[in-house]
Amino acid sequence: MATLDPAIPALRTRLTTGLRSGLQTSWKLIRFVFPLYVLVDLLKGTAAIDFLGNLFAPLMSLFGLPGKAAFAFIAGFLLNLYAAIAVMAPLDLTPWQVTQCGLMMGIAHNLLLEGGVLGSTGTRGGVLTLCRLLIAFAAGALLQGLHRLLVG
Repeated sequence: MATLDPAIPALRTRLTTGLRSGLQTSWKLIRFVFPLYVLVDLLKGTAAIDFLGNLFAPLMSLFGLPGKAAFAFIAGFLLNLYAAIAVMAPLDLTPWQVTQCGLMMGIAHNLLLEGGVLGSTGTRGGVLTLCRLLIAFAAGALLQGLHRLLVG
């Protein structure tokens, strides 16, 4: 009969530790994401979001996105993907637009924090951050070009 490894905690301990850790992480995300979602949902019917959406519309149209999608990009680029999702959810984007946002934000997200981390490793964090933005924009333009070619 095999003996249990004494370094591995009991199943009950592992389950309670995992559950506690999961709930703590979920609570952190909910505290952050829920207010952003509510704020954007409340703002989407106001003149402010329309004004800012119109301001960003020319840039966003290069990627087949409405101007209001810029808010999700700002949240994703400056904060993290959870913030971007919280902002995107109430914007009523099409599945293709969500895919486009996901591609671009997957390449360039959390730029402030990750740029700082890159810089602390001795690399040129600012240059790498700029590269991530340029690659995200190039990928978005390429996907939009393919979408136009295939869908019309």
